[in-house]
Formats: sequence, C-alpha cells, structure tokens
Amino acid sequence: MQVTLQKLPDTLTQFDALLQNGLIRPETTCALFLAALRLYTLEVNAGLAALNRLRGPQPMTGYDAQFIRDRLRGRTYLPMAYFEGATPQNSYTPRVPYVLNVLDDWRPQDIQPGYLRIFLKTAGADSPRPMQLRKKGENWFLWEYSSILLGIRIPAAEDSWA
Repeated sequence: MQVTLQKLPDTLTQFDALLQNGLIRPETTCALFLAALRLYTLEVNAGLAALNRLRGPQPMTGYDAQFIRDRLRGRTYLPMAYFEGATPQNSYTPRVPYVLNVLDDWRPQDIQPGYLRIFLKTAGADSPRPMQLRKKGENWFLWEYSSILLGIRIPAAEDSWA
C-alpha cells in the first residue's frame, strides 16, 4: 500500500483540509499520523490536536501527550524518516512529493476483527516498525503506534562517530 502527500501541513487548518477525504484507507491514516507528528515539531498544541483527530473517539491522555513529547524531544527528524528518500545521510530529508509505503502484516491471524496491524519501514532501522489501527464505521483510527516513535539512527550530520 502506498500513499502520496503533495505537501505536509504547517498548520492545524491545513491538517484538517487533508482530513476532509476521511480515513477510509489505512495507509492514509499512517501518512496523516506522520504529518501530525511533524506538525507537533512545529507547534505542539496544533500537533496534539491533529493527533487527537486521528485517535477517533478515544482522545489522548496526559500520559499519551508526555510519551509523544519525550520521544520527539531532540528528534524532530523522526516523523520524516518514514517517507521515501529519507536516510540518515541526508538528515532524513524525504523526496517531494512525500511517499509513504505501508507494508502488510505477515501474521494477520494474530489480530482481532476490527483492528489492523501494518508496518512502516525507515532507513534508520533494520526492520519495519509495527503500528495498529482500529476501525470505527468506515474509518481507520490510531490505536497503537509506540514502535514508530522508537529511536532510529541519528542523522549523520549529528553523529560525531559518522
């Protein structure tokens, strides 16, 4: 599965415009998750609001917000690392338009009905990272995404050992 974003939102209004098409495709939810994380690196409150929109009827808790803050602190490159062309060597600067490849679950039998586990690949890690989505109505919402926020290789420009 693949999704392409022509531009990443710089404001919550721009993010909301991307949401107008809905979250019917799981890969769209994944791409918008990364866009919301990037928005968070630009403006925390707008990023949190965008993430809440992707969580559906279960809003973020204080713990969830702290988890995001802790994982992105000093790693503003992390949301960009999953788009095509982003590597540690180019400081995770993806090609434009922004293309995200979403990999299917190779063990879907382990997942309950109404949920979907997919994987995102980054040049900053040796293996794809899982995340889970949950379906409500026609839309797929964020359910579990902590692996996406795990550390990856730091950009070569920031690595004194590179």
